[in-house]
Amino acid sequence: MRLHPPGVPYQPLCHTYSITARDSKSGQLGVAVQSHYFCVGGVVTWAEAGVGVVATQAMVEPSYGPQGLGLMRSGSSGPEALARLLASDPGRDIRQVAMVDNEGRAAAHTGSATIPEAGHLVGDGLSVQANMMLRNTVWGAMAAAYRSAPGDLADRLLAALDAAEAEGGDIRGRQSAALLVVAPISSGHLEADKIFDLRVDDSSEPLVELRRLVSVGRAYQHLQLAQAALARGDSSAMSMEFEQAARLGGDNPETRFWQAMALMQFGRANDGLAILAEIVAHDSNWRELALRLPQFMLVNRAELVDRIRQLS
Repeated sequence: MRLHPPGVPYQPLCHTYSITARDSKSGQLGVAVQSHYFCVGGVVTWAEAGVGVVATQAMVEPSYGPQGLGLMRSGSSGPEALARLLASDPGRDIRQVAMVDNEGRAAAHTGSATIPEAGHLVGDGLSVQANMMLRNTVWGAMAAAYRSAPGDLADRLLAALDAAEAEGGDIRGRQSAALLVVAPISSGHLEADKIFDLRVDDSSEPLVELRRLVSVGRAYQHLQLAQAALARGDSSAMSMEFEQAARLGGDNPETRFWQAMALMQFGRANDGLAILAEIVAHDSNWRELALRLPQFMLVNRAELVDRIRQLS
């Protein structure tokens, strides 16, 4: 059984639905995807702050990701970059690719030999695309959901994925999902520019798990803001950000632990020890960690060490 046309080398068979977009308010760029394919995020999703986003799928040529970003980084618009790469690709008929640049100029291609139901819809700052779908209503539903959803870019991308699944999604079912959102302007540090870089590689409910990971990711964003507030001596902002982190973090004690340590640094030893006691009651390893922290992280260390040791 031949999986690729003659003369076209084997590439991953990543049939899927995805959305690429630029948020007009924040300038953030993002791409989200779901598929019945293992580790879909490792193949389909590409983004660079201040440059653009790419989704490459169907019978995938992964080089569309880095090459498309490279062309957009060099000044090509999203449509121009996609056209140039398609022109030199002998396998263009089995590809599905979308690109959105940092100005919101979008383009998509659905090859004539992609497996039905297959199609795409391009709008201002937006492209939705799908192949091997149960129904041909998937990409239209994705676009409508994205445009009407409240929240930030991540929220709206997730809404588009949910809408696709509600229309039947991938004819084979579901397995993996991914979300990649980057800042509107490059800081010069690729990893620091990633607002979300989340993957669910193998799950019976990948979109449910992806939403949970977004919530955890937001918790850690608030944790970083709390630590920044601590560094500048803003106790009020620090407490607010720690509380947000704890609310979003669920059962994870990490944010509460660092809140306890921060309160001790601010001279609020009793408040910090009360939080630490709740954590230690469930897992004494957190007490041991607190005792191992360096001097600069514990004001009045000698006094606090004795009180921490008494926690049980």
